[in-house]
Amino acid sequence: MRTPTLTAIALALPGVGFAQDAVQVDGSSTVFPVSEAFAEEYQISTGNRVVVGVSGTGGGFKKFCRGETSFSGASRPIKTEEAELCAENGIEFLEMPVAMDALAVIVNPENPITCMSVEELKTAYETEAQGKIDNWNQLNPEYPDQTLTLFGAGTDSGTYDYFTFAIIGEEGASRGDFTATEDDNITIQGVSTDPDAIGFLGLAYVEENRGRVKPLEISYNGGECVEPSTENAASGTYQPLTRPLFMYVNKAHLDEKPNVEDFAKFFFDPAHAIDLVASTGYLALPEAAFVAAEAKIAARQTGSFFDGGSKVGVTPDDLLAAN
Repeated sequence: MRTPTLTAIALALPGVGFAQDAVQVDGSSTVFPVSEAFAEEYQISTGNRVVVGVSGTGGGFKKFCRGETSFSGASRPIKTEEAELCAENGIEFLEMPVAMDALAVIVNPENPITCMSVEELKTAYETEAQGKIDNWNQLNPEYPDQTLTLFGAGTDSGTYDYFTFAIIGEEGASRGDFTATEDDNITIQGVSTDPDAIGFLGLAYVEENRGRVKPLEISYNGGECVEPSTENAASGTYQPLTRPLFMYVNKAHLDEKPNVEDFAKFFFDPAHAIDLVASTGYLALPEAAFVAAEAKIAARQTGSFFDGGSKVGVTPDDLLAAN
């Protein structure tokens, strides 16, 4: 999995950038490795400049719906209120699935637990847990009698939105006393150094830190424990924490800025897109999905498949049918 380069981080700083005609990309920290990989390859291939920022999914949509960026990476679908902001500002968008990702729940390698149920995770992270649930054995009497320390994605993150939706049942509903961060490395560091800790983040960040943290298997609706993996995400067996990742594209910028259309075509060209997505540690969509994306760009097909929010259990076949 790629990590942010010093160049990419500098490009995200206010007042720092390339030429004014540079392609502007922002959004999700989860999608950032994908955006960076494509930006690097595109710049090498064409010499055209791409500026990649990291504002989180929510922060990215704020910029995108003000017309400040041409592309916005997102680890959840656009919300109703965000789509309304875009509409108020005359921003039409194309919703482009890029990859599948699995969220992973991680613990310290010293923790003997190997599997948790969705119900136990809800008990740990739900709003009602604040000030009350502070020990592992409150989640399950068979769990160790040890302090419960919680980490997770920041509240402006699409990862946080999807986790709360899938686990708690309501997007944005969680206790407020866990360590919430937009920097996944802080979650990795916290869980790897604290035997009492638990956290959640994208699977790709876990894969490069195996040994430092331990991903848990998840039991959904009383079913068997299933480990988080790209294979289980592809098959749809790892639920409810498998989700699609997106790139949203400003339609007017496609029409008005040749470099934006050129980068969009490069991004969804199956000749190299599948391998580039895979190189970042995410599950690439099938070739047919990228072919469909090319057709969507050509037709300027706008709107969202998701009706203003996340859906649990979305598979690559669902995304292909949506195109």
